[in-house]
Amino acid sequence: MRFRAISVVLLLFVSAAGGRLFAQQRDSIPGVTLGMVYESAYQPALGIKPFTGRFGGGGVASQVEAIVGRDLRNSDRSVLDSLPAGLMNEGVDYKLWDRLGAVWLVTGQVEGAGDGYVLVLELHDVVYSKVKQSGRFRLPDPASEAFRMAVHRISDQIVTWATGDPGMAASRIAFSMPTSDSTKELYVIDSDGENLRRVTSLGSIAMSPAWSWDGKELAFTTVKPGDRRLYELDLATDRMRTFDPLPSGQYLTPAFSPDGKTLAFASLGGSSHGIFTYDVADNCCLKHLSGGASWKDLSPTYSPDGRQIAFNTDRFGTISPQIMIMSSSGGDPETLSPLSYGNGGYYTSPDWSPTGDLVAFHGRIQSGSYEILVADLKDGGRRLRQLTWEGNNEDPTWAPDGRHLAFVGVRDWGTGLMVVDVATGRIRLVLSGRRVGVPDWSPALGPESPPAAGGGS
Repeated sequence: MRFRAISVVLLLFVSAAGGRLFAQQRDSIPGVTLGMVYESAYQPALGIKPFTGRFGGGGVASQVEAIVGRDLRNSDRSVLDSLPAGLMNEGVDYKLWDRLGAVWLVTGQVEGAGDGYVLVLELHDVVYSKVKQSGRFRLPDPASEAFRMAVHRISDQIVTWATGDPGMAASRIAFSMPTSDSTKELYVIDSDGENLRRVTSLGSIAMSPAWSWDGKELAFTTVKPGDRRLYELDLATDRMRTFDPLPSGQYLTPAFSPDGKTLAFASLGGSSHGIFTYDVADNCCLKHLSGGASWKDLSPTYSPDGRQIAFNTDRFGTISPQIMIMSSSGGDPETLSPLSYGNGGYYTSPDWSPTGDLVAFHGRIQSGSYEILVADLKDGGRRLRQLTWEGNNEDPTWAPDGRHLAFVGVRDWGTGLMVVDVATGRIRLVLSGRRVGVPDWSPALGPESPPAAGGGS
């Protein structure tokens, strides 16, 4: 089969600020090759023909097309923008799209259907001049809160049809953010930077949100004096459950197990130190996994199969925390980050990829600011991918597609919540000018996933 594609050049990185190229930096960390991007990645050019409408769907067609186009660009696919007038005609001129370099073509028609609409969608294989996939998708009224998320799910379906990979448009990112009264509350935002919503109103310091496996709940902690609890927030109803399984200590950095039954978290201070798990389904069964009074273990993150946990620790010295991996039932951990005695290194805030083979974290390579790094588990972390090259970059969190990472970034050209494409190094700004803290990206949100009610309780 003939491919038209944009190759991602091995050992080169593209910065979103000015499109500059950076050569590989080798051996910045003793014994570690630094700077590898995906060895081979193709982006087949994907065209979008302007969507049409009938039976009252004409006014909605352009809205749907605009959201789909933006989603596909955010997924870092090569999308054709400037279209000759001949492409607006009825039918599909495969030869013309082929001359433009398209491999895939998306066509859509929105039809009125009762109190909503139906999108009739087709994905065309331009090379073979045929329809590869087609489907009919229900859409609610555009005034509904569910409208944009329904279109995002369609965008993800297009990505899967064309590439076989999952999409990430139908998802949200949660994070903490300061309020005007010197507290911190939790917020969520759609993957495309729309629909920013505040979801707690506790008047406390809410931190470290963690999504449940189905995207229906958020776990988080509070650190305001006198408010020492673990919380679980139902996003559809604003109802909260609280847990306080330890006699003392400050709860930090919770993480749901993949089956949603167990919450891993860290505790500091008091008589309880380290990483623990607690059965939130049955509200019982506290277990200590690692850590003690002489060092801090923080930020647990589960592998997709639930069998392992990555975390960061300062057991090698408070000035050089490292990333380690252990069984989710406890036991002796192994070091993942590039520990080299006498050479320092600062690595923290791990997040396990949904694909299972990568762990992202931020680190200080030699001195100065923090960068977003990815360790490949297949070779024990001996190869790192450095995804950022300027400013300060912290607290990465994986998108459900396993290709994109959100993080907290500080740049000359923008500060806030950013997303980097692991395959190309492209960075986009999701939320600008805000001091966001410790984001967490949701799983893919299905039709049964509730909207964030907002406001807290």
